[in-house]
Amino acid sequence: MIRMLTCLAALALVAAPASAQQTRPAGTPPVGAPLPQSEPMPAPPPTAAPAPGSEEWLRLRGETYHSAPESAQDPAEVAATARLNEGIVANNEAAEAADAADQIRFETESQRWRDETARAETARVEWEANVAAANAAQAQWDRQRADYEAQLAACRARGGCRTPR
Repeated sequence: MIRMLTCLAALALVAAPASAQQTRPAGTPPVGAPLPQSEPMPAPPPTAAPAPGSEEWLRLRGETYHSAPESAQDPAEVAATARLNEGIVANNEAAEAADAADQIRFETESQRWRDETARAETARVEWEANVAAANAAQAQWDRQRADYEAQLAACRARGGCRTPR
């Protein structure tokens, strides 16, 4: 019984928002009912988009700053702002020059690294070739030594060998 009441309460909680969304405001006809005929509403006049940077454009974006007219500007503040702007421009130019120098340094170091890597790779290939040649020479020496010792053993087995003097 308690389970049933819990399920009904949960169902009522789930159904309440859905039924609330389906209610119509007072004075609206039911869905599908013809609308009462009255004079058509005039279409709003087309509005052109405000020019970027204009007062209207700024207002639509929530900007509230309004600059004072030139006559109301404080000359000391204008001069200070100009000095600050010149400092910002100088800092930006210095940063761009530093970036360009860093880029040149990076390219130079990158080329140096590529050259060093190529030299190291060439040295590695030469080393591998030298190792292969040494291994081949060692194998040939081992074969010749084995052949010599075989001939020497055969000679001793026959009972005497003449050795050149």
